[in-house]
Amino acid sequence: MFPPIFQVCAAKTAVTDQLGTNPVRLFPFGEAPQGVALPYAVWQTVSGGPENYLGQRPDMDLFMLQVDVYADTAADARGTAQALRDALEGHAHITGWRGDGRDDETNHYRYSFDLDWWTPR
Repeated sequence: MFPPIFQVCAAKTAVTDQLGTNPVRLFPFGEAPQGVALPYAVWQTVSGGPENYLGQRPDMDLFMLQVDVYADTAADARGTAQALRDALEGHAHITGWRGDGRDDETNHYRYSFDLDWWTPR
């Protein structure tokens, strides 16, 4: 019932080169722990639903996710986003680039994108 985004990303060396291994700094619910090292990424489910059929129960769920990368530099934010993109594209469909900028509260660089993930039940 949940997309395996953490498992897929944590298995890719290019991602762990950016986000570490203990822990892999990819956090659910759009929230990271206070004081976490940079760069890090958060993800959250924005929308989704079951793949409904007339004659049977759904066998797939669609999750629409938003991923946000935070870093000290624009280059680190973009490099981490690229590593995540490369890891995810074989499993999900990236549907939009939300853009980049600076976080209002922390002034960290941020890069954001959306993806759709069909997950078998």
